[in-house]
Amino acid sequence: MEPIQRKSLAQEVADAIKEKIQEGFFPLHAQLPTEPELMKSFSVGRSTIREATRYLSQSGFVQVKQGIGSFVISSSGSQGLDDKIEKAGFDEIFEVRQLIEMQIIEKAVINRMPRHLTAMRKSLKERARFAAAGDLEACIKADIAFHTIVAESCGNSILTELYKTLSTHVSKSFSESYTNTQPFIHSQKEHEMLLKHIESGNKIKALDSAKKIIGHL
Repeated sequence: MEPIQRKSLAQEVADAIKEKIQEGFFPLHAQLPTEPELMKSFSVGRSTIREATRYLSQSGFVQVKQGIGSFVISSSGSQGLDDKIEKAGFDEIFEVRQLIEMQIIEKAVINRMPRHLTAMRKSLKERARFAAAGDLEACIKADIAFHTIVAESCGNSILTELYKTLSTHVSKSFSESYTNTQPFIHSQKEHEMLLKHIESGNKIKALDSAKKIIGHL
């Protein structure tokens, strides 16, 4: 017999919300209750609600809009896609990431807003700091955060959610493939150039930087 997998409190909350979405209690495009309301409803803390929301976002049920709230985007989620990615090899994940990321950057150059650029700068600074300190786990997290913000800035919610679903597996692949932060140190300058070109609206140079980044990692 296989051991019973115990769910975390956040997973239990996410499952309860997911069930309400599937039952139509939270219909498509509906906004979920606020964090304080969910905290009261489930008698849990803010960190548990945020983690549960992250699960729902990564599995394709909701889209989180910073400063606004979480909105239902699917009653079935992307579990099927998630399973396919889980079973795929690194080369397949890498190829899909490249295709999606090039489209994202092309649109981000046009649609990015000042708040996105501010968040990108913050993530890149953290990426550089953790890379220099040799903290691989934190460095990978900062790298994924940077690219996720770029995805959020592109203005296409489907591309953004596809990237977020993929990013979980990209992060896992990085953790399994790298033993130190040297690849991230080597690609830091190109990431900074990518941000510079997104900020200036130079699509050709931004795409060129993206190609170089993908070649590094």
